[in-house]
Amino acid sequence: QVQLVQAGGGLVQPGGSLLLSCAASKLTAINYRMGWFRQAPGKEREFLAAVSQDGITTYYADFVKGRFRILRHNASNMIYLRMNSLNYEDTALYYCAGGEGAVGMIGADTYTDWGQGTQVTVSS
Repeated sequence: QVQLVQAGGGLVQPGGSLLLSCAASKLTAINYRMGWFRQAPGKEREFLAAVSQDGITTYYADFVKGRFRILRHNASNMIYLRMNSLNYEDTALYYCAGGEGAVGMIGADTYTDWGQGTQVTVSS
């Protein structure tokens, strides 16, 4: 099992940017992809982005394309989510996750390891 510890998040004004980070205990498993999810109050957890083991292949939910970017740095066991042009609807608890499989597998149940979650609040 891989332990994931998140950092970042907080309060940001509409139109602002945030960088979320996720430190993994290891990122050496074959075909181990990393992803980001979020969950707003009263809503289901939703997929945002994923990156392949080698950091080359990425996959994004349509509603974040062009605004969010997932980055992976295996040498430091770090994953990042850069978020730009944030709006009120982006307010949620954000999670990093890891699991074996293709980046196109977006179901939360296809991920085996989860970070503790970090709150992002977009407010003026």
